[in-house]
Amino acid sequence: MKKQRDAQDILPRPVRAIVIVVLLAIALIPIAYTLLLSITPDAEIGSGNLIPSQWAFDNYIQMWSTVNLAEGMGNSLIISGITSVIAVVLAVGAAYVITRFKFRGRLTYLYSLVGLQTVPGVMLLLPIFVLFSSIQALLHLQLVGTYPAVIITDLTFALPFATWLMVSYLGSIPVDLEEAALVDGATRLQALWRVIVPLALPGMVVALVFSFLTGWNDVLFASVLTSPETRTIAVQLQAFSSAQDGGALPLYGQLMGAAIVSALPVIILYMVFQRYLVGGLTAGGVKG
Repeated sequence: MKKQRDAQDILPRPVRAIVIVVLLAIALIPIAYTLLLSITPDAEIGSGNLIPSQWAFDNYIQMWSTVNLAEGMGNSLIISGITSVIAVVLAVGAAYVITRFKFRGRLTYLYSLVGLQTVPGVMLLLPIFVLFSSIQALLHLQLVGTYPAVIITDLTFALPFATWLMVSYLGSIPVDLEEAALVDGATRLQALWRVIVPLALPGMVVALVFSFLTGWNDVLFASVLTSPETRTIAVQLQAFSSAQDGGALPLYGQLMGAAIVSALPVIILYMVFQRYLVGGLTAGGVKG
């Protein structure tokens, strides 16, 4: 029997080394340049010198008051965290019903999830704002400028993707395991919690991370639906960047430092859940 070739043997070792170096350079050079600019004096950023004559580490101290970084990161963590948790909980419940029961409209619902991903967000900005404003005027309830408005809007985009991902993942979990729990006297809810959820944990982590990124990277809706007290870090950076145009001396060093710090929560999230992310992204496409 012919020995199956490993995927790494498709390309010769020198070619693989060159490809890896090129990919690493493409990924790391912009990050390294951003780090370099964050510790470069603002007066030297436009000079064209790669290495500054002196280092401006105080940019990382001054930016906390200039960009209002702490408040923006706190708002982003609240909005993104709540959005991701709600999206995963609802996605697991919806995926369980779709993969375990046959009912009319099931395929239509699945196709609608894909269709929602194709709708540009800018087309929904005005309708969502008008909807919240109408509800606010009808119920005398403050929505625009609060956390719930942004969370509900982010769920509009995070929930369809999370549901589709969990449908794919739960479909790969054998039904026999759940049926064995039902035979032993467990209810549907107990079987879901004790059998399905532990097995679906990698897929849930993937859905959690991507839902978190949906809220963390949102600028379009957050810039309209938030108030100065609830602005996310993305909106804070956008406002600070826009304020630099036409200024006497743009504070690009502080802006680059704020961009680096704002990326740290996402990097930490990836590092913590890296093991689950690899398993969750690959296992969902294999039927058990």
